[in-house]
Formats: sequence, C-alpha cells, structure tokens
Amino acid sequence: MNAGDIEAFAVLVDRYHDRLTRYANHLLQNRADAEEVVQDTFVRAFRALPRYEEREQLSAWLLRILVNRCRTVAAKRRVFEPLEAADYEFDPGEDVADRLAVRDELARAMAQLPDDQREALALRFGEDLSFDEMAALTGAGVSALKMRVKRAVDRLRMLMEGTRAAV
Repeated sequence: MNAGDIEAFAVLVDRYHDRLTRYANHLLQNRADAEEVVQDTFVRAFRALPRYEEREQLSAWLLRILVNRCRTVAAKRRVFEPLEAADYEFDPGEDVADRLAVRDELARAMAQLPDDQREALALRFGEDLSFDEMAALTGAGVSALKMRVKRAVDRLRMLMEGTRAAV
C-alpha cells in the first residue's frame, strides 16, 4: 500500500475496524472510548504509512498502535466502567437475561484485574493470538505473558465464584 492512497486505506479500515473495535472494547470496557481509540489508531496508521515496513504483518502493526492508544487512555482514566448491554450480540436461542447477567458479572470481574492482565486476556482469548504474537505486539516476554494470563484466569475464577457464592 502506498502512503497517501486513500482508497486502499479505506479498504484497510473496512477490513480491520470491527476486530480493532472488539479488542478496544475488551480492554477499555467502554464503547465510546473504544470507538475513539480505533479512530485515532487509523489516523495514526495513515500518517505512519511511509514508515510501515511491509515485512511486518499489517494486522499486527495496527494492533500494536491500538494497544498503545488503549494503554494511554486506560492510564489517563484508571477507572473502568462496566460494559453496556448494547455491546453484545446474542444468540436468539439463548436465555438473554442469563447471558446478560453472566456477561455483566464477567465485566465487573475483568474491571478488577490489573491493566496488564486484562490486556493479556483480551489478546489471548479475545483476539486469539499466540503467546509469540502477543510478545511481539506488547514487548513482554512469552513467559511473562503466560504468567499474566494464568494469574488473570485464576483471579477471574476467584472473583466469579465469590460473586455466585454471595447470591
């Protein structure tokens, strides 16, 4: 893709917008902030196209820009709002009330995780990245990322069990 090729960039936006928005929603847990971060990511990517090296995978490059923007936003506010019901798509065959209750419970538990653990979970399970891909994206080592995911899963399990025991 040539720097300044707006039509080609529009195709790139169409291709990656939903994925980046989903990730930003997982990490920031706020739809408005996620949309703003995604928009900022595409603006920054467009401006940085002359420095993009084609040997690097485009999706990883965009995700790295997005991760940095999410980190900046999260660091500025440090308070995470619960996910809104409108952020979810439901299977019509499922009990919507039950599914919504579980998602709200999970959102509250996720909000209690440290930023690095929430980020690792979102990359591993939300984006289905390998630990090697996560390491390339975040700059953290594979073993550190594995430990973050393990600690996050353990903490989520404890928080979710504690919520259910209180009910």
